[in-house]
Amino acid sequence: MNTYLYAFLFCGFVCMISELILDNTKLTPGHVTSLFVVIGAFLDIFGIYDKIVLYAGAGAIIPITSFGHLLIHGAMDATQNSGIIGIALGIFNLTSAGISTAVIMAFLLAVFFKPKH
Repeated sequence: MNTYLYAFLFCGFVCMISELILDNTKLTPGHVTSLFVVIGAFLDIFGIYDKIVLYAGAGAIIPITSFGHLLIHGAMDATQNSGIIGIALGIFNLTSAGISTAVIMAFLLAVFFKPKH
């Protein structure tokens, strides 16, 4: 039961911080999204994000911060196996399914729906 509560609190915290940034600064949603990806990557470099995942479970895997975490996590794992070339090879290991899904869905939506000008 605690995992559900922590998941809710972590996702709510991420949403609250992003709304505060959007409401009180001139940053766009794209800026805030990029900021959270970088924050997730930064937290993973120091091993903090893995600890958050242990407590918040899916609540830490769902937000955009998880994308940065997975990029760095994949690159660090591949670097241990392949050396410095692993950075380039491993960065998309854990995120390839999400990226592929986003590209395919964007294509299908563009084919079936007419964008408004």
